[in-house]
Amino acid sequence: MKNLKSIAFAATILAALASPALSHSLDYVEQQLMENEDYFQPVDSHAPDFALEDAAGNPVEMADLRGKVVILNFIYTNCGDFCPLHTELLAALQAMINPTPMRDRVKFVTITTDPSRDTGAVLAEYSKAHGADLGNWLFLTTQQGQPEDTTRTVAKGYGLEFTQTEDGEQMHGVVTHVIDQDGRLKARFHGLKVQPLSIVTFVNALVNRDLPDDGHGDPGLLDWLKGLLG
Repeated sequence: MKNLKSIAFAATILAALASPALSHSLDYVEQQLMENEDYFQPVDSHAPDFALEDAAGNPVEMADLRGKVVILNFIYTNCGDFCPLHTELLAALQAMINPTPMRDRVKFVTITTDPSRDTGAVLAEYSKAHGADLGNWLFLTTQQGQPEDTTRTVAKGYGLEFTQTEDGEQMHGVVTHVIDQDGRLKARFHGLKVQPLSIVTFVNALVNRDLPDDGHGDPGLLDWLKGLLG
């Protein structure tokens, strides 16, 4: 059964995207999220830099992602509860975004906080197991020679603590970070109860920010929302 709150929000956003005055308004979308999404936190700060490598061993820096809207999260593959669920949430978001024109303008980034165990091969297997499309999703770990706590320090820079316990687990929260094309952190979506539509709509507003204002919004998102409303 469809979530009534999500449907109501979809109807509001669909009406907004159909209006030339509101179709590209990030401020309007933020206002709607503040009213309808309990787990949304607007932010406007520099996204902390990092220099890591992907599962294939290619170096990746935050600066390499400029020009894309970035959906960023932190996990470790031995996590038995929240991390796989968080990855599946992002996979669901990717499945919504990739059939639309947003695909080429959005990059998913997952950073492990357990780099000593989460090698490139481990991350490659993990991404496959959770249905990630690597066409626009990076799984990152430390570069050779970097301290073992490098990625946990990066996570801390984003406001998220991963505290190691004696049994090898890590205590942590669940946050989906959204970074704009200019490398600024624009939102945090907290926990696993967030409505996926909320994140997709916010990302779409950021994508459309740099597109010509033709009054039509993203046709891919419009079609998807119309399908949601039946």
